[in-house]
Amino acid sequence: MGTHPIRRLGTAREVTELFLFLSSDKSSFITAVYYLIDGGYTAV
Repeated sequence: MGTHPIRRLGTAREVTELFLFLSSDKSSFITAVYYLIDGGYTAV
């Protein structure tokens, strides 16, 4: 995965972890944010 800065593809679990956090009360103060889960691919 030479084009990915983190050198691997993400897993379904990693995406699920963010979804669960955003669905929980722990994220109650977060509004209008776009989370890109791509391992830094678009940062290059």
